[in-house]
Amino acid sequence: MTEIIRNMAIHFVKDDGGRAAAGFKGDAGDCVARAVAIASGRGYSTVYNDLAAINAAMRKTKRRKKGSVGSVTARDGIYMQSKLFKDYMARLGFRWVSTMAIGSGCKVHLRADELPAGRLVVRLSRHAAAVVDRVLHDNHDCSREGTRGVYGYWIFEGARHENA
Repeated sequence: MTEIIRNMAIHFVKDDGGRAAAGFKGDAGDCVARAVAIASGRGYSTVYNDLAAINAAMRKTKRRKKGSVGSVTARDGIYMQSKLFKDYMARLGFRWVSTMAIGSGCKVHLRADELPAGRLVVRLSRHAAAVVDRVLHDNHDCSREGTRGVYGYWIFEGARHENA
């Protein structure tokens, strides 16, 4: 079901990225898998499994949550700053654009007039979402009516490798 909700900052389309159609049930912290599936056009199960493999391959560090280290699932998220995740996004044809630096404050918000056209995976505080041609696609409106800061985004520039 697609439901379009309009607010002043950005249009919102309720979209689970194909999660329900892939047979997944219940709530999960899989926002990265949903966002990447939507922005890349890849199937949810494919992205979910790819991210689970990345999670399983990550070594234990102080920054990783104790319960998620070596996890073989993407259900509870993924560390988006890892080299493995960055390499994965590059293989899919995405380029990282930082919108915030230490001490600079928030310059870009989750607003249609502050984001470029195209297929984006936006990184927010404790969340990630897809924005396709300046329309937010997620399972809830996370824009905070245009006040939510964007740390940066992955923008799709075209597939670079067939097998991600």
